[in-house]
Amino acid sequence: FPTSTYIKMWADSQRELDTMLQREREEFLQPQEDHEKVMKMLATAYVQYVEIFRNLEAAHDHLIHRQKRAAVRQALDGVMGRLLEIKKEMVALDKSECHDMDGILMDLKRVPEDIEIPIPKYFIKENLRILQEREEYLHEILLNAGLLEQEAVTAMTLEEGIKVIQVAERARQGRARAAFMRRIYLEEKRHSRKEEQETGRNPDDVATCIQKVWRGYSQRKKTEKLREEEMIFLGMNSTEMINGTGSLPPELEAMSALQKANVLQGEVQEREDLSFRDELWKTEGPHIKETFQDQITQCFLECRHITGRFPDFPPEKTGGSKAIFIEKHPEQVAEELAAKREAEQKEKEMSGRNQEKAKAKKPEKAGKQAVDLSWKMGPSNFLSMLEEGSSQYQVFWENRDNKSDFLQDHDPELIKEGERGEVEEEIRVQVDEVMQEKLLKIKKALDAETSPQGKAKKEFRGKNKKKRHRKPRKRGHENLMMSLACRTIDSLYQELAEERLLIQVKNVNLSDYIGYYDCLRSILRQTGAHPMPSIPEVRQLVSLYGILPLGSQIVHENAPLVKSLLLAGPAGVGKKMLVHAICTATGANLFNLTPSNMAGKYPGREGVKMILHMILKVGKGLQPSVVWIRDTEKMYSKGATKGEEEMNFRRLAKLLPQFLKVLKPKDRVLLVGTTSRPFDANLGPFCKAYQKIILIPKPDYLTRFGKYFKEGTQALWKRLILRRGGALGRRLSLGCLAQVSDGFAQGALAEAVSAVLTELRLLQMARKPLSTAEFVASLAGHNPVYKEEEEAFQAWYAKTPMGKAWSAAQAAKEEEKKKGKKGKGK
Repeated sequence: FPTSTYIKMWADSQRELDTMLQREREEFLQPQEDHEKVMKMLATAYVQYVEIFRNLEAAHDHLIHRQKRAAVRQALDGVMGRLLEIKKEMVALDKSECHDMDGILMDLKRVPEDIEIPIPKYFIKENLRILQEREEYLHEILLNAGLLEQEAVTAMTLEEGIKVIQVAERARQGRARAAFMRRIYLEEKRHSRKEEQETGRNPDDVATCIQKVWRGYSQRKKTEKLREEEMIFLGMNSTEMINGTGSLPPELEAMSALQKANVLQGEVQEREDLSFRDELWKTEGPHIKETFQDQITQCFLECRHITGRFPDFPPEKTGGSKAIFIEKHPEQVAEELAAKREAEQKEKEMSGRNQEKAKAKKPEKAGKQAVDLSWKMGPSNFLSMLEEGSSQYQVFWENRDNKSDFLQDHDPELIKEGERGEVEEEIRVQVDEVMQEKLLKIKKALDAETSPQGKAKKEFRGKNKKKRHRKPRKRGHENLMMSLACRTIDSLYQELAEERLLIQVKNVNLSDYIGYYDCLRSILRQTGAHPMPSIPEVRQLVSLYGILPLGSQIVHENAPLVKSLLLAGPAGVGKKMLVHAICTATGANLFNLTPSNMAGKYPGREGVKMILHMILKVGKGLQPSVVWIRDTEKMYSKGATKGEEEMNFRRLAKLLPQFLKVLKPKDRVLLVGTTSRPFDANLGPFCKAYQKIILIPKPDYLTRFGKYFKEGTQALWKRLILRRGGALGRRLSLGCLAQVSDGFAQGALAEAVSAVLTELRLLQMARKPLSTAEFVASLAGHNPVYKEEEEAFQAWYAKTPMGKAWSAAQAAKEEEKKKGKKGKGK
């Protein structure tokens, strides 16, 4: 029963999550003065949340029960959001995007691979059909527009032609040889039959023939029995029972159930959602309707008994009769209103006295104000979600018997419980309309009252007649907005695709961005230096700031909002690959807003505005979306503008803050910029446009070689050669290639491999194995990343807000150390 494994995993993760929540209530809510202790506490919680996140993601991916998956999904989204909140606190405390986690990992007995951020599969799985249809639609648009590059038809080489002729000739010779041998066999057989008829059969030959037949029969029976046992063991055939008792052995029964569950998993997960709304309307609808009417009538009668008149019916904007459905008597409501008025009067009096005292006092100097250096965890939007999910798990799922529910079908009562609130809301709206009409009739009959809303409307109309204003003239921007508002998302999508502003996403996974943990970087951080992040740290930051918020709507709305992301690094280190990896993992649309791509398409400032509005409408309508700006440093270049392309850059730079301001937490749209020369831009506006800055490093020796990694992992050189179709041999030394390629970016290595492993070279590989010299000669034509360029990136990052905060924190630590040494000396 395979589901029990993941149910147990879910239960273990839920217990660990309860422990973490209890720990957060005890430790995180109390102010702390020792920042190192706080950092250790946050890092420990971060590692433990990542482990819980990984287990919950595996359970959610393999469970097939609909309500269980929904419960795990709630906990999974809560853990993702809490992980982002803890990361924000760690960055604010450590003044760096990357942290020294070696000590924490050793204390928890974890390896660096344990803090890799997993990417939930439901980002793509739940929207797979929509994404496939959108991809086919985009492919059709590009095909009709003639924008797809057709594969070039290559002629057959001389060696390929010779090989085809040789294969055909050898096949002909084989067929002729087989026919010749068959004739010889039949001839010999006829001669042997003639000899037997003349002389008679030998008794030994007859016995041998009988033995052959019997041994063949018995061996076939044994083989069939063994094959049947194997098929039963694998769960592929259960018609024949081994022990003859009508039931399988426990081990075989478990394996058979596992096979069945694997087959049914996909089918059950893809079942359509059932709805019991009609049944609730029929069975419980009349009772709910009668209850609402009785409550509203009782409240109106009690209000008239106290105030002497019927109250006005609450408007629908304020919730309608929801305000009536509270467990309070009218006397309690009147007392609360009176107490509220008295409290407001007292506050006014106190505020007046405080203002007089503040005027009498002299203002204090800024230097004498007390600064609170203690740390306290900020408010969380996900702890309540996790606590609610934990309580629901304890009530519904913790003590549930899962053995009897093999098919893992839905639970009708849970579905009804979830839909009962929606049914009550629909009934309440209908009841409000009926009761509002009844209330107006009763007020006219008994109190001779008219609706005050009608008077207000008449008075408002009269005011409008007296104060008429001329309509403002429609400007170009308003005309643009109106024209875009009238157009459908499909038409805008097609136009953006035809103009190549909406491009196809390359199928690249984040795991393809190969790189391994390097302990030397953590040693440098301990000495006070700020090295470039390692490739695993880049993967973590891209997952945290790009993939997780874009993939989950709940996480994006409640987690710390990141609207823009900058990937800065030398040419060829994989910035473009990371952009496509974000889109692949989340199923996002990719808009190419590079001004060189916009040249000549929508001229002028109004054209750039129109592009941004079109992207906003399509990006919000078809979430998630990524807006990519390549060579983004040119938008903020220090020199004067020369051509139309640079003019587009400057226009885009001025409109970009407005574009980001329009994005709300509900809009899963991420702006990603890539740059290989960030030091050419004006730093102030450049850093304001991009909320998070990630430096992308070149591959180190471990990433290029990777000899000492665990089995199953591949280093960069090995992965590139094998993917291209090459084969490793004795003449090819990966260690030598890793040493020679020191300083070269991943793109240079990939181009060198593709230049060597052509189709002709792959055909020659059988008789001419690959050698190290071939790749070295190809690599010599590329430029490496020199040490001066890498130092320029580090110097530029030191001038960014995060870099300045890191330098200030390190200077403060040095001062504290000096003061401590002086105190000891005295």
